[in-house]
Amino acid sequence: MGDLVVHKGGCHCRGVRWQVQAPVDVVAWNCNCSNCSMRGNTHFIVPASNFQLQEESKEYLTTYTFGTHTAKHIFCKICGITSYYIPRSNPDGVAVTVNCVDPGTIKNVEIRYYDGRNWDKSYEKSGVASFSKLSTKV
Repeated sequence: MGDLVVHKGGCHCRGVRWQVQAPVDVVAWNCNCSNCSMRGNTHFIVPASNFQLQEESKEYLTTYTFGTHTAKHIFCKICGITSYYIPRSNPDGVAVTVNCVDPGTIKNVEIRYYDGRNWDKSYEKSGVASFSKLSTKV
């Protein structure tokens, strides 16, 4: 997975700001579920402990849930951008929208397909659950 660096980012109006520790080369997911496909969201997943929201950003956030209510679609109530969210596949992690990362720290994005319309099958086959786990490599 490589060494971790700090990526900074947020929403369009800059009311929501955060930083995330992740490799310079990320694996991002292009999902066809009803929400991701409508938003055009391509995201990479990190352990929750690798994500830090700036405290002053909280006043700009609101959350939408549907279906199982496991995923927490968090977005800015000013500009409407979902720069990160808690995915159903990884409720112990954070999904960061690739295009919401400030330029300059991501070197490569490997895009993988997630069949969110056939969620259970894709979950088992994809290995996506492992992306929110801390690496135990020495």
